[in-house]
Amino acid sequence: MKAILLNEQGTTNQLIYSEIPVPSIKNDEVLIEVRAIGINPVDVKSRAGKGVYGRLKDQLPIVLGWDISGIVVEAGTDAGFKKGDEVFGMVNFPGHGKAYAEYVAAPAAHLALKPATISHAEAAAATLAALTAYQALVHKVQVKPGDNVLIHAASGGVGHYAVQMARHLGAVVTGTSSARNRDFVLSLGAQEHIDYHGYDWTNSPLEFDFVFDTVGGDNIDHSIEVAKAGSTVISIPTGLNEAVTEKAAAKGVNGYFFLVSSNGADMKVIADWLGNGYIRSHVSAQYDFSEMAQAHLHVESGRTVGKVVVTL
Repeated sequence: MKAILLNEQGTTNQLIYSEIPVPSIKNDEVLIEVRAIGINPVDVKSRAGKGVYGRLKDQLPIVLGWDISGIVVEAGTDAGFKKGDEVFGMVNFPGHGKAYAEYVAAPAAHLALKPATISHAEAAAATLAALTAYQALVHKVQVKPGDNVLIHAASGGVGHYAVQMARHLGAVVTGTSSARNRDFVLSLGAQEHIDYHGYDWTNSPLEFDFVFDTVGGDNIDHSIEVAKAGSTVISIPTGLNEAVTEKAAAKGVNGYFFLVSSNGADMKVIADWLGNGYIRSHVSAQYDFSEMAQAHLHVESGRTVGKVVVTL
């Protein structure tokens, strides 16, 4: 089968197309004929030697990627899926997902049935990014009706799902983005929008019960400045350094970092929400499997609205 190997960290020139054997499966796994792959910032960072590259470098050559949608062609005896099922999920994150391939061996416990009402591209998009939003909002914070929630980079991959999920959970949502993406953020269900260019966070009159930071850097400080005492700030791109943790504690704010993990039960909820139209995937660009380098460069630009997907 065709697969893309990473023999060493580096530029997109290190994404090497190769022929490798179709993987075998265990009793609790399924073999998936991949139809679409979601591309994330962690893919790009790991290719460049950051992200989760450090966890995987002893397994070189690496097959990057975790987000897939496709068709079951073989099912283990304990998998709970059958041949012909259309499934999607985030496979083995933060381990070795091996998703940049025509066929992927995936633990059944990481998957859900794809809703018939959405495409494989839309399903592959709604994996790592949607799981991150869901696990933050539901497991880490337990957002409830009436909560005031601020979502940074609300037009991005994680952000655009977080806005929709927070609204579905009954929160009052404010989203940040550039001015050109204001209408998109509001179309997702945000009641308010902040143009982050030049916004005065220090003197902002706003206060939030939960701030979801998908940007990192100085944005963590901005998040703490508008967080209510006793509220929570979650940052996903960078861990909270000691100075920021102290700032959060000084204001009585709970500040921490978390890393998404594969979870089939969560995927089933996301599948239900997608199938019922509570949330939707915005796929801003689709690339062919032969164009993986272009997909990486698109994500690396930091200007992606919604998600970038590669199709096979």
